[in-house]
Amino acid sequence: MSGMFKKLSAFIERRQSFILCTHDPADADGLGAELALDCIIRTMGKKCRIINSSPVPGNFMFMDPEYRIETWNDTAHDLLPEKSALLIADTSDEYNIGVMKNIINRTEEVFVLDHHEPAALSSLSGLNDSSSAATSELAVEFAMSAGIKLDPRSAAAAYTGIVYDTGSFSYSKTTKRTFRAALYAIKMGAVPYQSYRELNENSSTGALLLQKKVFTSMELLSEGRIAVQILRKEDLVETGARFEDAEGFINIPLKSKDIAVSVVIKENIEDKVRCSMRSKGTVNVSKIAQGFGGGGHVSAAGFKCPQGIEQTLSQTLPQIIKEIEMQMERP
Repeated sequence: MSGMFKKLSAFIERRQSFILCTHDPADADGLGAELALDCIIRTMGKKCRIINSSPVPGNFMFMDPEYRIETWNDTAHDLLPEKSALLIADTSDEYNIGVMKNIINRTEEVFVLDHHEPAALSSLSGLNDSSSAATSELAVEFAMSAGIKLDPRSAAAAYTGIVYDTGSFSYSKTTKRTFRAALYAIKMGAVPYQSYRELNENSSTGALLLQKKVFTSMELLSEGRIAVQILRKEDLVETGARFEDAEGFINIPLKSKDIAVSVVIKENIEDKVRCSMRSKGTVNVSKIAQGFGGGGHVSAAGFKCPQGIEQTLSQTLPQIIKEIEMQMERP
């Protein structure tokens, strides 16, 4: 057992029953880590259930063909916390897991497995390795370290999580350990072209129309170094697309060599607003996101906006641009 995973292994050995959850809403890395960890914990002879605050997003449902991931239900799940330990994957921020936050103080023990920059205000502890490319990568490394074979479904989910969070192995955190974990997942049954097809060639026509509409909203600021796109609720209604269909829009402006930071302000169908930021590494967007109660990576981060879309655009967005420009001006 690698020394890196001794704390996680000891946590699992101490308890007999586990609840796994991830940030809300979930993404492919959080889901991939959950499914891999579920397989590992069951292989170690323990009981385990994956319960998230909200249903698996439609574009990631292919990752869970056996419907192992449940959605929290007060009636069905209320007695579980007192008998279980809680393992939180892909976030160290208890305020980022939705209604699952309410069971933290009722569980036997809580452990975090994450690869993001540590949440500034979080009181949770565990294993946080911000040098890792994905939490799914960490989950696979744990399986390798423990000598545990992932079943093909779990391996495919973990591989997909790695591909998703590395931008198909293109982001700066991709290292030889990333490829080592990916290769292990492939040996366990993951099929690369299937993951690629599901992630990149499975969107609706509505998603294409949404991309067209949001892209026309793009503005270039700070002498063309910052790109801002806006997704409004009416865009979703008009195109029939899902909110999660806009996941990759933030990467499009970064194809230009002149744009250093891409920002997307997104309003969902329930009027909730989120800001996502991605940079080419010269700007630490995680630090900016933390200032607004969010977090993430140096090059990719975001936060939930408490105001409506118009207030966010008139009040919060100028603050974001100012913070980005301040970092750009530093030597």
